[in-house]
Amino acid sequence: YFPETHGITFRIQISVKELLDTDVLLKLLFHLPVNYPSTLPDISVNSEQLTRAQCMDVKDKLLEQAKKHLSEPMVHDLILWIQQHLKYVIKESATVCNEKNTLSKGTSTEDGIWMLLLHLDHMRAKAKYVKTVEKWASDLRLTGRLMFIGKIILILLQGDRSNIKEYLILQKTSKVDVDSSGKKCKEKMISVLYETKVQSQHKRFQTFEVKEYSTLDELQKEFETAGLTTLFSEFVPPLLK
Repeated sequence: YFPETHGITFRIQISVKELLDTDVLLKLLFHLPVNYPSTLPDISVNSEQLTRAQCMDVKDKLLEQAKKHLSEPMVHDLILWIQQHLKYVIKESATVCNEKNTLSKGTSTEDGIWMLLLHLDHMRAKAKYVKTVEKWASDLRLTGRLMFIGKIILILLQGDRSNIKEYLILQKTSKVDVDSSGKKCKEKMISVLYETKVQSQHKRFQTFEVKEYSTLDELQKEFETAGLTTLFSEFVPPLLK
């Protein structure tokens, strides 16, 4: 590693407030070539709270800004700029994404709405687990239900397909529960019962709610109201056996 031939590389972590009501931790990597600042830095952007596409958007916008500062030291300005503008970059990327969907499909973005039914084996640290699921659903703009009946735990989600995928990654990779000895652990006992595009007969959930049902009939009514009777009869009764 020879700084004089390779330039220098440094990492910066910044926390940006008030984006989707949550703090976003951005990990920025700047590689400054030897002839910086007359050459643009290489930038890479990572964040667990943003999708890969959003990170790419942030990087592109930072490079756009960098061009305006060519030949003067710019890293500090770029960091200040992204702290102030992150929410606009993300909003813009969401709008562009929706427009792209609309243009390519020639119909509304409803085309991209998917539905997922998950079965969880247990929740030892229930209060914390429920809070985490609610936070993910809200961050990823997913609607649906977290449903408890007896020992059965189901999560029904509707939303953008990419956000549903993102949710599954979080659910499988985050330490959401505790094991029998009280240590934090990842969710290993989860099964995807059903995943499909939302059809016209399905009703869209407007919110994400946590509900406990005392009878199977109550639970069935919830599915019926959402136009999901067949989904219910196919997947829920077998779980009770």
